Amino acid sequence: MRILITNDDGVHSPGLKVCEEIARTISDDVWVIAPEMDQSGVSHSLSLNDPLRLREIGERHFAVRGTPTDCVIMGARNIMKEMPDLVLSGVNRGRNVAEDVSYSGTVAAAIEGTVLGIPSLALSQAFASTTKHTPHWETSRKYAPDIVRKILKQGIPKGILVNINFPDCPPEQVAGVTVAQQGTRNQELLRIDARHDGRGNPYYWIAFGRGPIAEAGHGTDLRALVEKKISITPLRLDMTDEPFMTQLAPLFDEK
Repeated sequence: MRILITNDDGVHSPGLKVCEEIARTISDDVWVIAPEMDQSGVSHSLSLNDPLRLREIGERHFAVRGTPTDCVIMGARNIMKEMPDLVLSGVNRGRNVAEDVSYSGTVAAAIEGTVLGIPSLALSQAFASTTKHTPHWETSRKYAPDIVRKILKQGIPKGILVNINFPDCPPEQVAGVTVAQQGTRNQELLRIDARHDGRGNPYYWIAFGRGPIAEAGHGTDLRALVEKKISITPLRLDMTDEPFMTQLAPLFDEK
């Protein structure tokens, strides 16, 4: 099995090394093709107005000056010569749940793999303020290989990617694995942090306020992490909402 590894934290991030270790428990044919710099929050963006710079940094290890999506395309269409059998994106430093999946470069790389017809999974390791600089990488390292194998044995349908999040706790405290739906975050905490530079000119940071970070509804990825469980959420490329489409159709049905 030929595995393409990428992420959005950058080619030198510790989570990428963990992802490579996970991949090597499944296959020896592993290729690492990741952004040269941190690309967190770039979502499914493509570099259309700038050239992609490619740098080989080791055997089957490449840095791309571009987005996670660029990396998957570069790997599948150029570097690897033959299409990979699997894309593993991560392990992201920080969870990708709820609305995060819309912003996440980690999830976007798995989306691009799915677009190309490659089974793809996104892996993320949650952290808290106390573990921000020392996430529990050993948790994803321990549990991911078996989870990935089980999912691959089951088979991933076309047009579907799998988003996996590991809780902020050491391996021995993990309370289980749950297949969960995408949750909804408390958007009241999203705010703009206004500041001034040394010359008195204003600049701004997108920031999150203090308080409950999410409405962890029952059966959601958010609740799973609160309960120290690993969450597995299948996501679809086709975002069509069929019930509302059915409601809209009669409004525009020409008689």
